[in-house]
Amino acid sequence: MRNTLPMSSRTSPISQSITIRRAVAKDAKRLTRLVRGSGAYEGKYAAAVEGYRVGPDYIEAHRAFVAVGADEHGGRVLGFYSLVLAPPELDLLFVADEAQGRGIGRLLVAHMQSEARAAGLDRLKVVSHLPAEDFYHRVGAVRTGTAFANPPAVPWDRPEFEFRIPSE
Repeated sequence: MRNTLPMSSRTSPISQSITIRRAVAKDAKRLTRLVRGSGAYEGKYAAAVEGYRVGPDYIEAHRAFVAVGADEHGGRVLGFYSLVLAPPELDLLFVADEAQGRGIGRLLVAHMQSEARAAGLDRLKVVSHLPAEDFYHRVGAVRTGTAFANPPAVPWDRPEFEFRIPSE
């Protein structure tokens, strides 16, 4: 499934087309850089993504999709998500810092919900990073609890959400 959406940049009046496509092995390094370079994981959160890797094996094992912006280099990864079917969970969702605030996260969530529906899911869990909590509220996720700290990997509690996937 490919979704496209004309997007306008906050910093440029030029309209840009966004395409969502299945991630492929050659995207692994770009996705890893996106995770490790996320401004949401600076300061006390940096340890959570230090050394994190989105490898070709991960991309093959999960339903990973990328949002690509058209540019002179044939497309730039602006964000991505990964859907795990068993147990149903949105495992990763990242939007490049410079692309935030343009609706790309909302577009990725809508695509994820469509993929979940096609897979027969009626709900799925998200364990959110604290700075992303408001985003999940805005895109319709319902807070269901708390994932408690698991030091040293994750030394802080995180909000748990659920997306309810309505049938069409």
